[in-house]
Amino acid sequence: MKKSIPHYKFQLLFLGFPLLINTSFISLQKTPPGLKSIVLDAGHGGVDSGTRGKNSREKDITLKVALKLGKALKARYRDLKVLYTRTSDVQVPLYKRIALANNAKASLFISIHCNSLPANAANRASIKGTESFVSGFGRLKEQDVALRENASILLEKDYKKNYDGYDPRDPESIIIFSLIKNANRDQSINFARIMQQQYRKIGRQDRGYKEQSLAVLARAAMPAILTEIGFLSNSAEERYLLSAAGQDEIVSSQLKAVEAYSKLVD
Repeated sequence: MKKSIPHYKFQLLFLGFPLLINTSFISLQKTPPGLKSIVLDAGHGGVDSGTRGKNSREKDITLKVALKLGKALKARYRDLKVLYTRTSDVQVPLYKRIALANNAKASLFISIHCNSLPANAANRASIKGTESFVSGFGRLKEQDVALRENASILLEKDYKKNYDGYDPRDPESIIIFSLIKNANRDQSINFARIMQQQYRKIGRQDRGYKEQSLAVLARAAMPAILTEIGFLSNSAEERYLLSAAGQDEIVSSQLKAVEAYSKLVD
């Protein structure tokens, strides 16, 4: 007997989305009161490639995942407003990314990234897993992710003016930047914890959720996280993140995390 296609799949086809995504896990629901809009931030872009694997660039993978997540969210929640900091291969300054979310009075900000270890790291090829970050004051010696992600600022014109003299290479700047108050710290931590739980449910190694001095999150006026979806320095994880199946699994986890978080907010 031929199975009928659910109505929402016709909606996706009719709208002509350029990327295919498995929507079998999605059912249309009313948008929760505490979740009116979400800003999705595909890390890096343009001249800023982010980290690299043997056959991949971070900026390409994060864009695909962000676009797929946006479509999955729209398929789940009929009235949800989804905004993107970028929808193509362009460089967007970090301060403009969070400014977009603040100006839109977004309910949630999700910055999507891929991880990596330095080329000279002894265990570079074996380290794997996911981890999520919120803006905060982590230990200085544990600010490796902040140093790598904030280095994008150096590619921006007039970066010291745009970030009030902040220099991502200066340890003192990291400490000062981390002291910017985030009124949504507890909610951000809760969302990061939920995100890691969902990754763990699909068999991804859970590297935890942490606080770091991340420029893209520091001035967020809403709960905000940066989530690292895997290591491009690990060949197996690189293949996983390049595959449609791997990306769909990641998106499914992120969608379920948003759903669980929205119930917590309500």
